[in-house]
Amino acid sequence: MITRKRRKMQKMEKFNWKNKKVLVTGADGFIGSHLSEQLVKLGAKVRAMVYYNAFGRWGWLDSSDLYKEMDIFLGDITDRDSAYQAVSGQEIIFHLAALIGIPYSYHAPASYVQTNIMGTLNLLQAAKEMGVKRFIQTSTSETYGTAQYTPIDEKHPLQGQSPYAASKIGADKMVESFYLSFNLPTIIVRPFNTYGPRQSARAVIPAVITQALTKKVVDIGATSPIRDLSYVQDVVSGFIAAGETGRKAFGEVFNIGSGNEISIADLAQLIVRLIGKRVRIKSVPERFRPEKSEVTRLLADNTKARNILGWKPNFDLEKGLEQTIKWFRNPKHLNLYKIDRYII
Repeated sequence: MITRKRRKMQKMEKFNWKNKKVLVTGADGFIGSHLSEQLVKLGAKVRAMVYYNAFGRWGWLDSSDLYKEMDIFLGDITDRDSAYQAVSGQEIIFHLAALIGIPYSYHAPASYVQTNIMGTLNLLQAAKEMGVKRFIQTSTSETYGTAQYTPIDEKHPLQGQSPYAASKIGADKMVESFYLSFNLPTIIVRPFNTYGPRQSARAVIPAVITQALTKKVVDIGATSPIRDLSYVQDVVSGFIAAGETGRKAFGEVFNIGSGNEISIADLAQLIVRLIGKRVRIKSVPERFRPEKSEVTRLLADNTKARNILGWKPNFDLEKGLEQTIKWFRNPKHLNLYKIDRYII
């Protein structure tokens, strides 16, 4: 007979990732590659789903020291058969695969619906049929739109101020529906703006760093928006915490953000100061969002993640930026970026 004391001790035992069968979709991407590596280090058996392409490339996993310890699965979440094959035999799913570029979503909104909503639906159906123990969905603070109040908690209204944001709202709601309709154990992790090594230059921090390291003028978009920025390792630890937390997290949404804010103008100046170069920062119309689409302020209330997931950020902004700049200074990394043009 198990005593009450024994039950309490069992609950207090730390989650063990060793030999857990874990699928990471979008493992070839910025956050997904970091998460896949961390899961390998924790002892998980990682199936890293990367986007199939004719070049046979695995994104950032091509240069990972740990790719040999992963089961690399080439596929496409928008293809039902591919999604089912990827999910087969897995216990936990971290779903990060998505189209994420906001500017491109103005040009190709149907692609965002197909990938972000229909792709998520394919994975959810496979997870339901195969009895997956936990489905962790990657959301985005862009689903909140411009803050109606700050700091933003998980009860803040959702607003699709870009086709990208709308598609992520749709995906999140699909995940919510599978928890409420089918009791699929789901958790939605909602990172605020993430930055760090490997991030696409579509994002403001890599855009400023790569230009400041190589040019005398740094082109950016609107300078007045305010953002809450989290270093990628803090975001990865948020995902890991969601994977480890018990049933109390099922069906819930968790903001992963620093709880601090900075304007794009001040951020650009800070990056330039840390790089130690004299460059001019120029705001150019080409990089602006449509007026009503711009999200002017995001600031996370991370109380829920602290209390339920036991998560907290460990990197302040300067420390995270220093690590990011150090990575970009390596010519091997910097040469991967097309600095002479604006990539949407």
